[in-house]
Amino acid sequence: MKVFKRIFILLLLIAIVYGGQYAWRALPILSGYGAKDICSCVFVAGRNPKDVIDNELNSVPLKYGTFTVNYTDSSATGSVFGLAKKKAVFRKGLGCTLIAEMSEEELRQQKMNLSPSKRINTDSIPWPQGDKLQDTINRKIDKAKLQAAIDHAFTETDTVRAKQRRTRAVVVLYDGQLVGEKYATGFDKNSKQIAWSMTKSITNALVGILVKQGKLKLEEPAPAEGWADDRKAVTLADLMHMSSGLKWEENYGGPSGATNMLFKKKDMGIYAAKEPLEFKPGEVFEYSSGTTNIISRIVRDKVGDENYYKFPYQELFNKIGMNSIVMEPDAGGTFVGSSYSFATARDFARFGLLYLNDGVWNGERILPEGWVKFSYTPPIGAKRGQYGAQWWANAGEPNNPTNRPYPDVPTDAYLAEGFEGQSIFIVPSKKLVVVRLGLTKTDFDLNKFISEVIVSLPQ
Repeated sequence: MKVFKRIFILLLLIAIVYGGQYAWRALPILSGYGAKDICSCVFVAGRNPKDVIDNELNSVPLKYGTFTVNYTDSSATGSVFGLAKKKAVFRKGLGCTLIAEMSEEELRQQKMNLSPSKRINTDSIPWPQGDKLQDTINRKIDKAKLQAAIDHAFTETDTVRAKQRRTRAVVVLYDGQLVGEKYATGFDKNSKQIAWSMTKSITNALVGILVKQGKLKLEEPAPAEGWADDRKAVTLADLMHMSSGLKWEENYGGPSGATNMLFKKKDMGIYAAKEPLEFKPGEVFEYSSGTTNIISRIVRDKVGDENYYKFPYQELFNKIGMNSIVMEPDAGGTFVGSSYSFATARDFARFGLLYLNDGVWNGERILPEGWVKFSYTPPIGAKRGQYGAQWWANAGEPNNPTNRPYPDVPTDAYLAEGFEGQSIFIVPSKKLVVVRLGLTKTDFDLNKFISEVIVSLPQ
């Protein structure tokens, strides 16, 4: 009996030690996620803190955290049962940044050469540069079917909150014209919403601009810090295709490379670049937010800090009328190209329209010729034809295109996609761009939604 008691005590001690170690690693991630999220939702998007806590932060395990907003110093803090306190700080023009591996004073003392803020009344400027819409839409569009498709995206069929669609915005463009739009209660055309991983596709555009300027080349070794070993074989194209071969764990259920990077590290791109090779570069597709932040760091290094914080705005956003967008940096000062940007649904639609128009806006070529095709063309590592270069694709298997992610949508479709159901869906053959934003905890049926929209268009 004493032996069994000793074994039980030993196992209990092991469980306590292991649980303590796990909590030590996991709790700061939970606190950091909540602090960063509520900071951005309040100070960037203009939301009410209680609304954010009741919605974004109301699921398990986030509901066990305590998250508070301080309007005096424009910050937000998070903790779990008083432990693992994390703080995010808002800075005008930069959004919110989670403090990591440095003091708050050091973060606040950073000096960035920001792009001047522009106050433009876009209501008097015609779409797409502004928000003045045409009085009529294409007569060949079946308005009833289009409205039914949009309404369906907002219709709840389940009383369980975690299973609901919770769509917040839909914008539909056909042949460049805004033909459909709807918002959930509390949101409108001026509401900034988070992109999450749709930001990866914005990072794609920034790389494209540098390629056009001759500052980056896809087929050359990626100029990442410290890659003098076997990683020197990794090209920029490999990174863009998520086929770098670098070891990575894109897991958000607990401590992982992805969560440690986003919620514990100062320089996210440098952290991710330290990972070793696991596969031969260019052969295996592995989705990685770390890879995108390596790319984001490369963009910063090539542009240089003097112009870096102006670069996305002057070379991209201002040109296409994305006046609402805010890209947020990590504590080291590099834009979190994998995850952190906020904009209105209309501005995300403008971004999609740029790609629908092959990178040309009002006659100006912003992205290099052939860049959009490169962006949606799957590499050999994406066996199902599901990914291009920082954009998801719908090409299907090379010899069996019926096996594709969205079987009821044409194979030329591609999309920017983010956590909780954010998407910019582009279908060139249908002249279509659809933005859908939400807070969906389960999978939103994009295949059905987009196919319903397509049915309403001229055939």
